[in-house]
Amino acid sequence: MDPTALLKALVLGVVEGLTEFLPISSTGHLIIVEQLLGFTGEKEKAFAIAIQLGAILAVCWEYRDRLGQAVSGLARDRDQQRFALNLLVAFLPAAILGLAFGKHIKAYLFKPVPVATAFVVGGILILWLERRYRRPRIDDIDQIRLPDALKVGFAQALALIPGTSRSGATIIGGMFFGLSRRSATEFSFFLAIPTLTAAAVYDLIKHRDLLGTEDIALFGVGFAAAFFSALIAVRGLIRYVAHHDFTVFAWYRIAFGALVLLTDWSGLIDWSSH
Repeated sequence: MDPTALLKALVLGVVEGLTEFLPISSTGHLIIVEQLLGFTGEKEKAFAIAIQLGAILAVCWEYRDRLGQAVSGLARDRDQQRFALNLLVAFLPAAILGLAFGKHIKAYLFKPVPVATAFVVGGILILWLERRYRRPRIDDIDQIRLPDALKVGFAQALALIPGTSRSGATIIGGMFFGLSRRSATEFSFFLAIPTLTAAAVYDLIKHRDLLGTEDIALFGVGFAAAFFSALIAVRGLIRYVAHHDFTVFAWYRIAFGALVLLTDWSGLIDWSSH
């Protein structure tokens, strides 16, 4: 295996893990970093989706007790049944719309300039929400009801637009619909499990003819890097939201997106050629 390819896999795994659960768009970062590294092609796209499984495993590990409680109580505990049903209902909008429009979205929007534009717009929306945010009516994920879950699910569907951020859409959408920062953040973590798993498995099956045993090392490095960096990000974000708002992420999005747009407009980097 080419050491350069393994290094690229390591970098992309770290980018995926650190950005997947923060409201700054992992897909957007990966698209831009992939272009800069020259890590493009159908197999590379499958790699970027597959390493999400590493980030998902980090959430499963961090919340293993809560997930174990949900699984063990699914047959008889109404609270755990409602929890599972909420995740299913919230998962469906993105799944249905993704199957319907995913091909067209990838064809036209998986490019640096549209991604950068979504970065800026998303940052402005976060700033707007933080200015109008009031006392939440839901402080714990066990208080979420089906209508709340469905609303968060439609918010998550907005993240089909690359650069929007799945976690950002669900967290900010959840806050807009009355969830506290912590409950919205934790529900976003749990919702990532079915959403990202389905996307990764679907994409791996779709591109199975492109993958071979020679790719095991590449995927293994990316998977491990995504797992450990995501574990750091998840733990850090939960501590952060206990005492802070999301304004810093909004300004980061605006600055990052503006930098890409500025380099494109000035001709410093011709993003259309990437």
